[in-house]
Amino acid sequence: MKQNLLLLLATAFAAATIMNAQNGMNDFLSLAKMQNGVKSKHISSHDTTGGNSDRWPIKKGETATILNVKGAGIINHIWITIAPTHETLSRNDIVIRMYWDGNSQPSVNSPIGPFFGQGWDESYHFISAPLAAAPRKGNALVSYFAMPFANGARIEIENQSDKDIASFYFNIDYVEMKQLPSDLGRFHAWYNYELTEATPEGENEWGILGEQGKNKDGVRNFLIADIKGKGQFVGVNYFVNSPSPMWYGEGDEMVFIDGEKLPSIIGTGTEDFFNSSWSPDELYMHPYFGYPRVDGETGWLGRTHCYRFMINDPIYFDKACKFTIEHGHNNCLTLELSTVAYWYQNSAVAVPSIASVEVRKPKPTNIGAYQLHQWRDSWRKANGNDPKLWGNEKK
Repeated sequence: MKQNLLLLLATAFAAATIMNAQNGMNDFLSLAKMQNGVKSKHISSHDTTGGNSDRWPIKKGETATILNVKGAGIINHIWITIAPTHETLSRNDIVIRMYWDGNSQPSVNSPIGPFFGQGWDESYHFISAPLAAAPRKGNALVSYFAMPFANGARIEIENQSDKDIASFYFNIDYVEMKQLPSDLGRFHAWYNYELTEATPEGENEWGILGEQGKNKDGVRNFLIADIKGKGQFVGVNYFVNSPSPMWYGEGDEMVFIDGEKLPSIIGTGTEDFFNSSWSPDELYMHPYFGYPRVDGETGWLGRTHCYRFMINDPIYFDKACKFTIEHGHNNCLTLELSTVAYWYQNSAVAVPSIASVEVRKPKPTNIGAYQLHQWRDSWRKANGNDPKLWGNEKK
């Protein structure tokens, strides 16, 4: 299986390279272009004494500023790793915030794990063009998103866990310039978390419990982002934990552009938005989309991470963009959903606050054979308790 996955990744990256060359956007060619008025800068956690203690401790409850620069520039690379590792210290309990142009409110606000494509309290390999979680075992967190600023940039890390961060390592690369080009937007990212609610008639996916309802206005949809201003939406990490073996992804994305009452962008299913098909449950990673984490449990029980980065196909808007998605068709499912949305807009604005560390604590993953057997017992009793009931009988 690992060989097949490596072959898929190699094929995907080769295809992306060919595509960029055909579009005249070859990254290797751009490396040859001479730049004027641009100076490379680097900030890290290196030991200023010349020793080898290249790390910062961050005590529980404390916030550390890892970057604070003045003037104009563009951050083009971030690398972070943390100890203790995720088994002891969850990346879901550490928050990263970014501030542009002297703002006192953040334009990026997310737990650090989900921001870099690490869901829940886990660590695993994640490969995409703008973000990655690299060896060892996904503990190296990497960003290549361009993050422009015209009047200063600040990045802070808040340790919201009940444990000290013994070692926070980081390298941040940026370019300094006299004046930022006026057509560059500001990078934004926002995390949202919700334990969604099933419909009163029950979790009626695929019409198992009867006729399904309809959803045209998206009122009960899960909110991925609600943006005010001009810009472009460029991607999302989507983390779903399903307490049922039923397929979680029949829900459609619905995007409202510039204040629309009804969405002008309506999809055909969650997996379709993430460029896959037919209710997948397999690992797959492409530079722009994929499934780096699947549970492999009965049906679609448990945790799945999907991502899509809209590198060639951003969603453009002039005044507003409200990006939503159903949790099951007609929002019929109870799911633990969390997302990190990524976008650019013409000025740096504050994103909303995020759920507290207590609220976003991951739901348990110990639903398995024991609980399924209990469900079967309830089903048997609800269907007359015939001692020969098999399990596929219908009323």
